[in-house]
Amino acid sequence: MESVILKTLEESIEVKRCFFEDNVDRILAAAKQVATCFASGHKLLIFGNGGSAADAQHIAAEFVNRFTVERRPLPAVALNTDTSVLTSISNDYSFDEVFSKQIRALGVRDDIALGISTSGNSKNVLIAMETGRQMGLYTMGLTGCGGGKLGDNCDLSLAVDSNETPRIQETHITVGHIVCDLVDRILFPELYEK
Repeated sequence: MESVILKTLEESIEVKRCFFEDNVDRILAAAKQVATCFASGHKLLIFGNGGSAADAQHIAAEFVNRFTVERRPLPAVALNTDTSVLTSISNDYSFDEVFSKQIRALGVRDDIALGISTSGNSKNVLIAMETGRQMGLYTMGLTGCGGGKLGDNCDLSLAVDSNETPRIQETHITVGHIVCDLVDRILFPELYEK
């Protein structure tokens, strides 16, 4: 059992190391885009299914509450949290539309739509990204498995080069934390000048 623990840790570290070495510029671009979005009075709409839904909520909470420094709340919304909205759309229309209808209701030009899908092929995420693009939102994707369709259908894609869902998710939440940190440093440099 100890070997399983160490093997899992080694795999996680290796996937992250490869991803971050290859994507430093893209991560910095994502952080700058989010900071610009917030600075201009716009919001970040984040969504995904399953573990990706949990990551969406986690990242939104870091922006709305705080990450590591005391600063004003930043406008981020996880679109997978309102069970009444999700179930009414699923019941009356289709689960494929649970995020796209919310993008239409809440999104405005120059907001950011951040879709998270480990496979890159979650239909409801893809439809929401297309809706966001049509409305003039900046679209970002966090994905794995070579990017899937999501990687080809957003303005900025961060694709983890792995087919292992746990390793992809572990990398996604690390990306989320790094982006939060960078956004705070861009928007609130005075809090880091000590």
